[in-house]
Amino acid sequence: MKLIKWITSSLRAKLLSMFIILTAVPLLVVGLISYQKSYNTVSDHSKASTQLVADQLARNMDILFGDTERILEMGKDPQVLQFLYSQSETYQEAKSILQTFKFYRETYKYDKVLNISMVNFYGKGISERKGVFQLDRNPLRNPYFQYLTQYPDAVLRIPESSSSDSNRLDGFTYPGQNALSIIAAIKQRITHEVIGFIVIDLNEAMIDDFLKNTVIGKTGFFYINDRYGITVFQPQSPAASPAILEQIDQEPMTAASDSFVLSTKAKPQFIVYSTSQITGWKIVGVVPFQEIIAEANGIRQLIIISVALSAVFALTLYFFLTNRLTHPIQILMNKMRKASGGYLDAKVTPSGTDEIADLGNSFNRMIEEIKSLMEKNRREQEQKQMAELRTLQAQINPHFLYNTLDSIIWMAEAEKKESVIKLVKALARFFRLSLNKGRDWISVKTELEHAHTYLVIQQMRYHDILQYEIKVDPELQVYPILKMSLQPLIENAIYHGIKNKRGQGLIIISGHVEDRDLVLTVEDNGIGITPERLAELREELELPVDSLAVKQDDQEGGFGLQNVHQRIRLYFGQRYGVEIESVYREGSKISVRIPKK
Repeated sequence: MKLIKWITSSLRAKLLSMFIILTAVPLLVVGLISYQKSYNTVSDHSKASTQLVADQLARNMDILFGDTERILEMGKDPQVLQFLYSQSETYQEAKSILQTFKFYRETYKYDKVLNISMVNFYGKGISERKGVFQLDRNPLRNPYFQYLTQYPDAVLRIPESSSSDSNRLDGFTYPGQNALSIIAAIKQRITHEVIGFIVIDLNEAMIDDFLKNTVIGKTGFFYINDRYGITVFQPQSPAASPAILEQIDQEPMTAASDSFVLSTKAKPQFIVYSTSQITGWKIVGVVPFQEIIAEANGIRQLIIISVALSAVFALTLYFFLTNRLTHPIQILMNKMRKASGGYLDAKVTPSGTDEIADLGNSFNRMIEEIKSLMEKNRREQEQKQMAELRTLQAQINPHFLYNTLDSIIWMAEAEKKESVIKLVKALARFFRLSLNKGRDWISVKTELEHAHTYLVIQQMRYHDILQYEIKVDPELQVYPILKMSLQPLIENAIYHGIKNKRGQGLIIISGHVEDRDLVLTVEDNGIGITPERLAELREELELPVDSLAVKQDDQEGGFGLQNVHQRIRLYFGQRYGVEIESVYREGSKISVRIPKK
């Protein structure tokens, strides 16, 4: 613990450690590459040779079963078919079938075949050992015979351990021997109807001999699983513990042949397997993984010695190169240069408790404090802009209120009671919607209602020259919008468009969708805007927020448009805001673009 504290608290001690690492790492990398290459070569060679052993064992089993299952051809013999199909037989027929059994044995040298027998649906059968016989139970009670009745083209291979009967399927026992039964259906030649079954009993000792005589490593062994993963043949080996076999069987073995390393509680095991093409059984080999890679251990020891010698050599170089290793200081200097250039995400990752680490921590704290102050200043500026915009927005209403109250007074003096009531209701509704409980956001529907009340008031004042239409799809009226976005545009259309022309004026409010944006349009047939003034208005829309106060005395319009434009941009960004189109003496169209969300 004291040594670690000394190393981490002293730059000189760190340099010593770094020199050792710089010297040892190249040799270590070369050694690791050499070790890895040697390990891979030895391991791949061992795996390949073990895989070949497993594949050869699978081929030997296929040859054994292929040769033995030639006996199944007897099921096509006319004499056999006649024997199984008829209820009675002659001595000569039975003798001829037994001669056929003998012929197959002498031809193919079936030393491991214990017995060959055939039986029909009625229990009548014939075998090498018993001759003609009659079973005392219905053969179709046997599940394997039932299966072959449904799938007559299948060939079943049933080890003794997998049979549910205490004796063989054909009723025979073999004292001191375990039998493996090969069962197939015998079909009528023309109709292919199942008329019986043929059973070949093999001595299981031949499979055990295969497993015992096939060696894998020093302590490895082979065992056999059927196609369902159930162990059917297992050698009598101390290494073949049930726990290891159970853990191996839980691993997926989907390929025809492959190998993998299995981690067990005792030690890693190398597993290799191959699949018999005839039986579908998995021949699985198990050997400790250390036996596969034993030759690579010597290379590992050589690498350890080489690294140790390199560390000793680094101690000698350390006294000559201490003053030249200033890497941590260079890193800190580079981070400071980036920070001075405006990249405030430049941080040092200090390690340890020495002087350089302390400088790095101080630098990081300074960067975080600068970022915090900048963020605080940005929020204050945004709040200031919001306050200025709210103030300017509030300045829009008094002039309109004075004119409307004058109209109410004039109507009252003229004793126009109904008009006074209608105008006062519209004015009350207008300001109630304007206040909106102090909230800045309203739905498009509410904003249109606010615009409608404003137009009702203005229409009562200018009933001779003002008509309006609101054509916005109800599906678009559910989206949110900043309040007081349309009223300044309508006011601009009335005072700077319609009032300056002769004849009936018309204002149309409409809405549509462009890509992902919602566009609301206020269009009028007023006097329009000259090209020069239109260019000025478009430039004024891009003026900063603090210039809005200067524009409030502008008599040619634009202040309300600039207010709406800047508010929308403050909330949504530079892509959105107010767009102006106009043709002098024909009319103007002002659009408000906001995101559709």
